[in-house]
Amino acid sequence: MSATATAITRSSNTSFYYSFSLLPRREREAIHTVYAFCRTTDDIVDEERDERKKTVMLRRWRMELGKAIRGTSSSPLLNQLSVTANAFHIPVEHFYELIRGMEMDLHKTRYQTFDELREYCYLVASSVGLMCRKIFGYRNESTRDYAVNLGIALQLTNILRDLQDDAKRGRIYLPLEDMRRFGYSEDDLLHSRYTPAFVELMRFECRRASMYFDLARAALKDEDKRYFFAARIMWSIYAHTLNRIIASDFNVFERRISIPKFLKVLIAFRYWLSHNLKYSWLKRGPWWQRPSTANPS
Repeated sequence: MSATATAITRSSNTSFYYSFSLLPRREREAIHTVYAFCRTTDDIVDEERDERKKTVMLRRWRMELGKAIRGTSSSPLLNQLSVTANAFHIPVEHFYELIRGMEMDLHKTRYQTFDELREYCYLVASSVGLMCRKIFGYRNESTRDYAVNLGIALQLTNILRDLQDDAKRGRIYLPLEDMRRFGYSEDDLLHSRYTPAFVELMRFECRRASMYFDLARAALKDEDKRYFFAARIMWSIYAHTLNRIIASDFNVFERRISIPKFLKVLIAFRYWLSHNLKYSWLKRGPWWQRPSTANPS
């Protein structure tokens, strides 16, 4: 793995890092490379202020990705991404889907319907899950539904958590059709007005996010859980976040809802320990079926 990918991942301090740091080395390095690509792509949109420059930079990044796939890029990170894609048979379309999602943030600041928002969530989040799916390995094609639905659930949770920060950037991700339905205006959101209408709107949106968490969980068959334990850590961390939003009576304006670092570590360790105990036991078999280690008399 390139030093660039290592540095980007270690400095992230995100749920992504805590979820995947316990993977075996080969898979972990591949995931870190994918994360570094996603983080770098996202930073082009979020950290650069000049809109015209963002467009140019993202276009160049897309072209450089194409060069990396052909083996002619000067970017160490994209070259490593290409190696990872080949090693794990990751369809390159997912990398381009992520870039398309970031491009939407350059010219689209409102979403009229949930169908529009769901497409955005698929591009910026489900695409990442589909990349990771190839790295984890799987037995059932239903893991594709798991990756897609979990990506949508995670992105919806991010949107609900970050409403105020996004509004400060002039972005409203909540579907305008939903806002009209509950009588909550763009001006209300841009000025962080916590009203009964906002509470009902958020209750509706949280139920939708919860539905996608449930759809993801239902799509993961028992025999694939061993491969997806790291993704299940992500599921748990973000489900905790959504529950905290609900427990705060949906007041995401007063303070930013987050999961403390110690709890992320605890969740990750719990899943890792459960995974290792369960599959170590299955591999070795129950104690009464194991060969005796006693010395013959």
